[in-house]
Amino acid sequence: MVSWSKNNGTSCSIILTTTLLKNYNMSDHHHKETFITKYVFSTDHKMISKQYLVTGIFMGVIGVFMSMLFRLQIAWPEKSFSIIEAFLGHHQDGGVMSPDIYLAIVTIHGTIMVFFVLTAGLSGTFSNLLIPLQIGARDMASGFLNMISYWLFFLSSVIMVVSLFIEAGPASAGWTIYPPLSALPQAIPGSGLGMTLWLVSMAIFIASSLIGALNYIVTVLNLRTVGMKMTRLPLTIWAFFVTAIIGVVSFPVLLSAALLLIFDRSFGTSFFLSDIFIQGEVLHYQGGSPVLFEHLFWFLGHPEVYIVLLPALGITSEIISTNSRKPIFGYRAMIGSIIAIAFLSTIVWGHHMFISGMNPFLGSVFTFTTLLIAIPSAVKAFNWITTLWKGNLQLNPAMLFSIAFVSTFITGGLTGIILGDSALDINVHDTYFVVAHFHLVMGISALYGMFAGIYHWYPKMFKRMLNKNLGYIHFWVTAVCAYGVFFPMHFIGMAGLPRRYYTNSNFPLFDDTANANVIITVFALVGGAVQLVYLWNFFRSIFYGKPTVQNPWKSTTLEWTAPIKHIHGNWEGEIPHVHRWPYDYSKPGYEEDFVPQIRPMKKDEIEY
Repeated sequence: MVSWSKNNGTSCSIILTTTLLKNYNMSDHHHKETFITKYVFSTDHKMISKQYLVTGIFMGVIGVFMSMLFRLQIAWPEKSFSIIEAFLGHHQDGGVMSPDIYLAIVTIHGTIMVFFVLTAGLSGTFSNLLIPLQIGARDMASGFLNMISYWLFFLSSVIMVVSLFIEAGPASAGWTIYPPLSALPQAIPGSGLGMTLWLVSMAIFIASSLIGALNYIVTVLNLRTVGMKMTRLPLTIWAFFVTAIIGVVSFPVLLSAALLLIFDRSFGTSFFLSDIFIQGEVLHYQGGSPVLFEHLFWFLGHPEVYIVLLPALGITSEIISTNSRKPIFGYRAMIGSIIAIAFLSTIVWGHHMFISGMNPFLGSVFTFTTLLIAIPSAVKAFNWITTLWKGNLQLNPAMLFSIAFVSTFITGGLTGIILGDSALDINVHDTYFVVAHFHLVMGISALYGMFAGIYHWYPKMFKRMLNKNLGYIHFWVTAVCAYGVFFPMHFIGMAGLPRRYYTNSNFPLFDDTANANVIITVFALVGGAVQLVYLWNFFRSIFYGKPTVQNPWKSTTLEWTAPIKHIHGNWEGEIPHVHRWPYDYSKPGYEEDFVPQIRPMKKDEIEY
């Protein structure tokens, strides 16, 4: 629809609306889909979300398997393992991995888990699935760009996996790829072709993320159904929307860092290199600064934590409210905290660089801004706990994972206060204390959010239910093992044990930590093994799971008003209109304990 208005004959404005797009009957526009158009090059947001999820799960298997390999090395250094002999080829000697491949595995594990599992499993999967369904849209603003976004992501995943098979080894400068190790091909074995493929893969991944993020933003702003004001959006949508904005702001900075690094590696420039000596030889580089790279990397690196975490925060809010049968406590405060976290996350990157030689005054600024993040984070934690308080709790697997998320978010966040203070951080920087904090907040919390989302929206994705009993086994073993792995790391970190070391047996100072590392590894192996239960449940239930009903959780949001049968366009006929906010659970004056968003308000009824 186009409307044309004139003001005194001097100015004209064209207002393009999306009414026609929203309301025309998609059921009249069916066309025969082939296998390729339906399952491979699909433009349907529901199918693309499944593609992201399955790809993320596959990459997750690789990432977790790698962590098990290097945990074996850390717990039992110099001991031979047939699994290492089988998988590492010439990078091992009689079942003992070489130091070079150890660093490479740690690097690729970090890269895969941060970018290809958590970003794909949370932002890619659930943004695609839920944004159109929960705002009342037929599809994303651009289905074609959505498809391009996934296939770029898939291509970058393939290139990252291919880099594992390079003869000299994959990138091994850490997932942060600091120069000069990453900038000089001759520095370490993994800095040759393996590093080049890492950079190519990440450049493609960033392009994919940017296209996806712009699509999400435009969809939320332009395609909301009638009555769906911004203050009636579910917290999931707010989280996805703000996450996309962070991505658009910060991802290009990492792209620029990667491009400058390629220039340093291939074209003789000196952006990040200065006064390098290798084997007594003076290289020609001068004038660059590796600290510049750190600034560029962490300008994305820290927001990336929240690109991963914010979707999990939104998913958790939704699931806790639904399964507490209570309205979410402090809806507007939750929106405010999402926006505050997003803003603050972009101005705290320097807390990763307290011992890099950065100006100490600048360190104090970053300390202040980092500690400020504790306020909106605490708002979220208190609001979740208050929502749970005296609720009629439905303890299904999705709810259990959400409650566990609140636990790890708090426990991991508390150590963040220590690491965010420059005076305290210096003592535990680059020890296992950092590993413990980082994995509890970003790794485990984000994974819990992802698992919660999968258990909750699986019926929407695959029209079948997951096996609840297998879900309980998966949750309890995972929850115990997660704390079993990462809680002891705080203590070995405070004892001074450095991270990324191939072996600690040469340092008598750290002999006391050897037993702790064995315990950590045992928990890690059990926790990794129980994910096979989840994988079995996930893939088997696609074909043999119990068929779902339209609204299995008795939820209020719009996606549960769409038919079970997947149609391109989400709803047959007119899109439902919205009359209220998304958390009307156990509302006085109604017989049922949930009131869908599509139900009109009663006379004199207050919204919230």
